[in-house]
Amino acid sequence: MGIYTHNCVGTNDVERSGRFYGACLAPLGIRRLGDFLDQGLAYGNRAAEFLVLRPIDGEGALPGNGVTIGFKATDRQDVSAFHTAGLAAGGTDAGAPGPRGAVPHAFGAYLLDPDGNKICAYCFKPPTE
Repeated sequence: MGIYTHNCVGTNDVERSGRFYGACLAPLGIRRLGDFLDQGLAYGNRAAEFLVLRPIDGEGALPGNGVTIGFKATDRQDVSAFHTAGLAAGGTDAGAPGPRGAVPHAFGAYLLDPDGNKICAYCFKPPTE
């Protein structure tokens, strides 16, 4: 069981973020579940676990320095597809797909969304020959 009820990132342009997240999360099997109130968008499999929202205080959304939202990938191909789709949908490379040294067999990729939020996708399976 995970430890989170949900994670959020802020956006200044819900429509643009919807295009970005729709593209990069699809290879991971994560889909848009609909709107979240009148504030933004909800993503997940069965429940809203990831939200992309305009800040409720009415101020501009700012990315958090040192904050990263990590998504699970089934395999290394899905990590690469996440990265490729995110770049094509307006994201910025923040770490190309490849091995990561912190955990055995870790393979990850990083993107900045159009608002500058850092996200990543990881797979922890050994490489297949």
